[in-house]
Amino acid sequence: MAANQNGREDLASKSVFTTGEAAKLCNVSQQTIIRCFDSGRLEGFRVPGSRFRRIPRAELIRFMQKNGIPTDALEGGATRVLVVDDDPEIISVIEDALAREGGFDVRSARTGYDAGMLTEAFRPHVILLDYMLPDVNGNLVCRRIRENDAFSGTRIVIVSGVVRQEEVDDLLRAGADAFVRKPFDLRELLERVSALAGR
Repeated sequence: MAANQNGREDLASKSVFTTGEAAKLCNVSQQTIIRCFDSGRLEGFRVPGSRFRRIPRAELIRFMQKNGIPTDALEGGATRVLVVDDDPEIISVIEDALAREGGFDVRSARTGYDAGMLTEAFRPHVILLDYMLPDVNGNLVCRRIRENDAFSGTRIVIVSGVVRQEEVDDLLRAGADAFVRKPFDLRELLERVSALAGR
């Protein structure tokens, strides 16, 4: 895998990191990583017979997530998108479009409950959320996500046929970042996702 200008892509496939590598991935000084390691905030092990510290991949990801540090460099750099809609045809259209675009890792859910479970496990950068789900409406899903600081960087796009402006305003107040009306223009939706993901 070719390194990018920061050498981060070479680090993406490693399973154990030095304090210098962890510092580069976290965009902090090596001394900061050493202090976190020595205080127990960042766990790992010392190389036998030396003072060198080593940090396992899973622990570094946990530390980064806990401290709001983007983990993209460790997770391949793809933009993670969660599509939540009870219409399998809409899910399929969006998944196909994102696959053709490239650079997206896409998962889908058809209920608010499944969306919550997948948000925890998948940690999407962007959620495309239908307003009317079988078990719950989009407002509640938005509020639940926004109540969790771990997802403060997750962008939520409501995709719905909702027509009343007051309902759109309620969704934005609940924590949605954008609203796209159904039927939507696929190109416009892709551009919105890319913009919110900072691509």
